[in-house]
Amino acid sequence: MKTFDHSGKVFAITGGSRGIGEAVVRRLCSEGAHVFATYNSNPDRSAAVAAEIEAAGGKVTFLQVNVADETSVKEFIEAVVSTGGRIDGLVNNAGITRDGLLMRMSTKDWSDVIDTNLTGVFFACRAAARPMMSQRSGRIVNIGSIVGLQGNAGQVNYSSAKAGLVGLTKSLARELASRNISVNCVAPGYVETDMTAKLTDEQKAAFFGNIPLKRGAAPEEIASVVSFFLAAESAYVTGQVLNVCGGLAM
Repeated sequence: MKTFDHSGKVFAITGGSRGIGEAVVRRLCSEGAHVFATYNSNPDRSAAVAAEIEAAGGKVTFLQVNVADETSVKEFIEAVVSTGGRIDGLVNNAGITRDGLLMRMSTKDWSDVIDTNLTGVFFACRAAARPMMSQRSGRIVNIGSIVGLQGNAGQVNYSSAKAGLVGLTKSLARELASRNISVNCVAPGYVETDMTAKLTDEQKAAFFGNIPLKRGAAPEEIASVVSFFLAAESAYVTGQVLNVCGGLAM
């Protein structure tokens, strides 16, 4: 597998204690970065991940952050810069689901998902953009979803938030390009995580039947794309949405 050199870089990642976020944290730490990652409500899980990474020679710092809270996000980015000395990259991965059909979806379920999955990304990008602009360098990677491009019944809130990330990514890429800051979006399809592990074999078979590669992605396969967008090799790439979906979006 292609690896990238992130030695000495400082990255901030939201939602880094499980699933895709955990895979990203492990990948970037193994490539030499000092990673600052957030968790919301499971300190034992984040501590266990940190212990494994540090035992392997990596450097990670976990902080409890509510990404839907503007002050909490601002303080997180400030802690990254004050401790790490700079911020070379931001990965917006934290997200929640509150699935349900439109007619049964509560206003709270709509607002909770939008606040976390879209407004939280806005908070983080705004907080990180200032030090990146001062450095005249930086990378922002937003974790979207294939449902933000294609929609999905029972996920109007989640799909809307992820669709919003596409517009945010492209607009921010235009705003920050002159300061040598790239902004890109990774849009995974079906990924084997704790969330999808709850599906039955029949449900998984239905999903895989529509995927040309006939399988889901491992979180590590998403992490490799994120690492690329943070690396020197992607210096001329910005404003892009890369589908990592096994061909589902063709």
